[in-house]
Amino acid sequence: MNNNALTVDVAIIGAGPSGMLLARLLKLNGISSALVERQSMSHVISRIRAGVLEQGSVEMMKLAEIGDRVSREGDQHTGFSITYGNDSLRIDLEKLTGKKVTVYGQTEVTKDLYKVIEQDDIPLFEETGDSTQIELNSNHVTVSGTSNGTPFSIEATFVAGCDGFHGVARKTIPHNVRKDFERVYPFGWLGILSETKPADHELIYASDDAGFALCSMRNERLSRYYVQCSTKDKVEDWSDDRFWDVLRSRIPHQIANDIETGPSIEKSIAPLRSFVCEPIQYRRLFLCGDAAHIVPPTGAKGLNLAFSDVYYLSQGLVQYFDGDDTALQNYSTTALARIWKSERFSWWMTSLLHKFDEQDSFSDRMRRAEFDFLMESEDYQRALAINYIGLPY
Repeated sequence: MNNNALTVDVAIIGAGPSGMLLARLLKLNGISSALVERQSMSHVISRIRAGVLEQGSVEMMKLAEIGDRVSREGDQHTGFSITYGNDSLRIDLEKLTGKKVTVYGQTEVTKDLYKVIEQDDIPLFEETGDSTQIELNSNHVTVSGTSNGTPFSIEATFVAGCDGFHGVARKTIPHNVRKDFERVYPFGWLGILSETKPADHELIYASDDAGFALCSMRNERLSRYYVQCSTKDKVEDWSDDRFWDVLRSRIPHQIANDIETGPSIEKSIAPLRSFVCEPIQYRRLFLCGDAAHIVPPTGAKGLNLAFSDVYYLSQGLVQYFDGDDTALQNYSTTALARIWKSERFSWWMTSLLHKFDEQDSFSDRMRRAEFDFLMESEDYQRALAINYIGLPY
């Protein structure tokens, strides 16, 4: 072991929401950690991401003692709408499940977590770029690299990989141990942020024969909109006028006629994929969030699934340091059971709402028939609602 290294119980690679949440929960249970982040924290905090929180995620924030602002400022939604052409169906989450979801931007979640990470004085090595290395040993792990050009080394009992799809953690699991499952979708989402009144007080998931659109919001004067686009498209191909025209063409006329348009203040294209790594633990390494799995954003599961990973891992680590390693040894099996169910739901929502290039007229009719059955069957609506508000953990 390196005598000059920082020694902690858990080294956490990735200081996004899942990494910081894990560090905070461990701190509250007397377990020391250190965070390693390839970007600057100002970059991490500024990233614009999904803003729909399951009730379980809000409870996790309360467990981490950062629930005051989300409880005060988060916008609780009791339902959302799915439309096909001019037909609309409201999914009444509260009636069907007794639960709600909360619209609260991931940027705000990240700010809340970073505030307590600083207050807790948890060591944070940022701007490490691609320098981070993980060495797994029989009785400890070593994480090393350079932070702002200065070398660092961390010795820990375990390492948690919360460093995203392109991070180093998953790559540390040997290819002969790891199996990756992936589906890359033949379209992307073009998203804009605009200082306009939202199209509705709840989210609208819209589809027609030309493709998908989503009407969302951050607050009463900040709207988030998406349209399905080609993977070959570039942001500069899409003027604001073109975006608004396509959006209005894919949502019901009664909504399109009243929608407030305006200049975009942010515009980006995101590719869509489904991905799962198995296993998500190897020796003293554990994966969380996008390092372990990716879901298309259609079902609003990305951040929520990361938080359930953190729940399982934090519980396992707390019990381990209390003398019981059962939950930690079973982390991969336990977390993957929920991951695959969320993957299924996100895949189903994506298939229902998007136009695939290879779809023929029969496929189009099947998509329409699926929507019609959903409109007619409360049992089917309840199954959707149960998955949307989040499976228990």
